Amino acid sequence: MVLIPLLFLFLCGAQLTSTVFIRNFEFAKVQSEASTRSISNELQSSDSVIEIDTPDRFQKLRLLVVRKQRDLPIMVPGLASFLGGSLKSEVTGISVMEVVP
Repeated sequence: MVLIPLLFLFLCGAQLTSTVFIRNFEFAKVQSEASTRSISNELQSSDSVIEIDTPDRFQKLRLLVVRKQRDLPIMVPGLASFLGGSLKSEVTGISVMEVVP
């Protein structure tokens, strides 16, 4: 009688641990990609560029926004249907773009 709740608690803990690890890993990866792309000015179709007005009329600031979405592994059966869909991790990386002379 005690084994089933303990197994469920263990699977929930493993699900939370893996979700946090994957999100942190993806965040570091996406932030690195945003920095690399902003320096090299090699953009992909999924990237967004935001123009920011500055008081200096000779300088324009541009922000590069990189988004990535990934499905999470499901360790607890029925958890995705209980939460209303599939489990996804979505992270965003932001970097200031270099001015091309």
